[in-house]
Amino acid sequence: MICERVVAEELDPKRLENLFLVGVDEISYRKHHNYLTLVTNHETGKIIYGAKGKSASSLDGFFNDLGPERSAEIKAVTMDMGPAFAKAFTDHCPDARICLDPFHVVKLGTEALEEVRKDLWRQMRKLPSPEYARKFAGARWALLKNPGDLTERQNETLYQIKRTGGKLWRAYEMKESLRAVFAGDLSNDEVNELLERWCSRAARSRIETFVRLSKTIRTHKAGIMAAIELGVSNGRVEGLNTKIRSIIARCYGLHSAEATLALVMLSCGPIDLKLPYERAS
Repeated sequence: MICERVVAEELDPKRLENLFLVGVDEISYRKHHNYLTLVTNHETGKIIYGAKGKSASSLDGFFNDLGPERSAEIKAVTMDMGPAFAKAFTDHCPDARICLDPFHVVKLGTEALEEVRKDLWRQMRKLPSPEYARKFAGARWALLKNPGDLTERQNETLYQIKRTGGKLWRAYEMKESLRAVFAGDLSNDEVNELLERWCSRAARSRIETFVRLSKTIRTHKAGIMAAIELGVSNGRVEGLNTKIRSIIARCYGLHSAEATLALVMLSCGPIDLKLPYERAS
């Protein structure tokens, strides 16, 4: 493939130098669980490494190319809560701080609330009249959207849920209180204290999805607080993932990891392409 040849020739050989803050994430390039692992330099906003798969071994090539000395220069890495990438960085650069994006924590809270809503909806479908289930299905966005983004109709729906109370409203309050912890207007100590309070409240809530979430947050709390203390997130990595998905969609699918990586690096990597007439000048 021409793109693979161009990338092999033009990829910046200095891309692995002066790496202090990196981000790592996986992205699907085909159906049936075909993934790529991508490493981003936060300072340049460029993808500097990619490999097939999404396990800890997918990063072996990255650390082999980097070497022990340059690996030791990495101060922090942003990632999601999957254990594979954390293990790879802990093994190769143990002094680097693992930073878990608070956005993903808030997302998990939203997903926990959605599970409560779905469970209640399934129960209502069993009632003699399906009318209640149909009306309740429309409550999804009233519950999941931020309060400031609700339409007038969604505000009314949320008010009706509040009046009814019960498990769903308690779950909504849990979701919103978790989002408030990461609103960005609190000190690090306040976030740490309020997050611990939230986990204690969630553990006692008797709402199964939030009980599980409290355990997950406590397990990963050090990484969550590291992201807050350093003021970093995986936002840049997520933005690049959106661009990559667009590239894959325009290609109507790609049949190999190598071809996909070539296009990714060509579009998002440290490559300065020049046309033939520019080279001549």
